[in-house]
Amino acid sequence: MPLGFSLPVFGKAAATPGGIAHYAREAERAGAAGFWVGDRLLSPVAPVVPYPGYETMPEEFHTAQDPFTALAIAAAVTETAVLGSSTINATQYQPANLARLLTSIDVASNGRLIPGFGIGWSPDEYAAVGVPMGERGKRLDDLLDLLETWWTEDLVSHEGVGYTIPESHVDLKPVRKPPVYLAGFGGKALQRVARRADGWLPAWSIPEAFPADVLTGTLANLRAEAEQAGRDPQALGVALRVNVAPGTDLETIAASVTKVVELIAPDHTFVDLSYLIGSVEELLDLTGRLLELTARG
Repeated sequence: MPLGFSLPVFGKAAATPGGIAHYAREAERAGAAGFWVGDRLLSPVAPVVPYPGYETMPEEFHTAQDPFTALAIAAAVTETAVLGSSTINATQYQPANLARLLTSIDVASNGRLIPGFGIGWSPDEYAAVGVPMGERGKRLDDLLDLLETWWTEDLVSHEGVGYTIPESHVDLKPVRKPPVYLAGFGGKALQRVARRADGWLPAWSIPEAFPADVLTGTLANLRAEAEQAGRDPQALGVALRVNVAPGTDLETIAASVTKVVELIAPDHTFVDLSYLIGSVEELLDLTGRLLELTARG
């Protein structure tokens, strides 16, 4: 079972000088199939909307690396592992700059980028970047339109939401058009996945926060809607994020990951161990041990 892991972009491990490069290099040697990043700009002391499941923000988010820098570092020190995001809060970024960033990372990695987008939930972060939070949906649709043009046409022009790109030469293209995965469980978000995305980004928690058939049922509905929209339903991929709660033992993690992967058959699976570790070396140790456990079946 190919298994990926979150890079150390949050918490104490994220502050380790050279830590991302060291982890990515050694974890790939141990057999990690992919490296993934999340996106957290702020950890407000008194958030307008707390982090889901918390009264404020988890301490791990007090230290946060830039996700694009982390992916670029991983691209430079690895050879085969996929490089993904689950998720980039895409509508908090200027679209042309984001398009160039993603293209550059895909070229640097020789075509291993899997961009995963969400629209975020934090009013504080939207206020910090000067983007109206109420425009998230239309800004994401606009970004998807721009990326299609940016990645397929040499002359790019675009009238976007709050910006204009005059006809311009954009000769740098990705090695292959990166498959865009979208997150979300809400009605509009799932419609966008079915009609526009290359794949879906669900999340699974250990211990289980809800029955696994919620994921399988949602995926079946997504593929049915994709087919109604004239798309190949089986071409809609799945990149499954597995969030692990503090104190969970490795045997439980391995058994739960094996169970949910057999049930959903995702294209990509990765485990976020951020809440279990305080250093890069601890993360490497858990990564190697979990790879061994899941390899046994």
